[in-house]
Amino acid sequence: MTDPVEQPGTPAFVLVRPQMGENIGAAARAMWNFGLDRMRLVAPRDGWPNPNATAMASGAGRLLDAARLSPDLPDAIRDCTYVFATTARARDLTKPVVSPEAAMRMAAGRIAEGQRVAVLFGPERAGLENDDIARANAIISVPVNPAFASLNLAQCVLLVGYEWRRAVGAVTPATTEMAGTDWAEAVEVEHLANHYQDRLEEAGFFFPDHKAHSMRINLRNMWSRMPLTRADVQMLHGVMRQIVRWKTRDD
Repeated sequence: MTDPVEQPGTPAFVLVRPQMGENIGAAARAMWNFGLDRMRLVAPRDGWPNPNATAMASGAGRLLDAARLSPDLPDAIRDCTYVFATTARARDLTKPVVSPEAAMRMAAGRIAEGQRVAVLFGPERAGLENDDIARANAIISVPVNPAFASLNLAQCVLLVGYEWRRAVGAVTPATTEMAGTDWAEAVEVEHLANHYQDRLEEAGFFFPDHKAHSMRINLRNMWSRMPLTRADVQMLHGVMRQIVRWKTRDD
């Protein structure tokens, strides 16, 4: 079998806090079935590397060798410009919801434009948390039996990987005039979100206390819905800095 080669023209599949090595290995095998080799791991429960993952990968172990390990989700998606989150449950977040087929067509179009796309998959027991999903730009929802909506991690990876393979040759990318800038990476949006959250904390915005956590998540979710360029991010940093300077001078 030919060694997998890093392909920047494919989405990164990000396994967030996966629990069992066997499921990571099965996910790697599913990815390689459809020519996907960009695996990223966020804080695997049983540590990394994991011999159980290698045993289960069955010929796709080289994906595991090249997998990028991150301590948290912001680090794992820091270089991405568009992020999908897979979930089987309804969430209290305002965000675009698309099918796996539509999502991978969107991914193929964005990657053809030069963007970097990631797909998030949650831990086996409970899936992604709202804090994770708030950092994604859109949700992938699978039309499963509502009486039994749970999908195994590898099953979900296989399903999305299959739709990616179908979409690759079927998309004519739209073009966007970028006017001398680029799409903002997730790390830049993360810094912007932190900037606003820190200044709003100082201003006493997150009140009352029992609503503060959901307010922070909703604010983070708002940033992820915006198609921000690097120029947009710089301007919004400048807006907040000027507000703070004006308020300090006024005091």
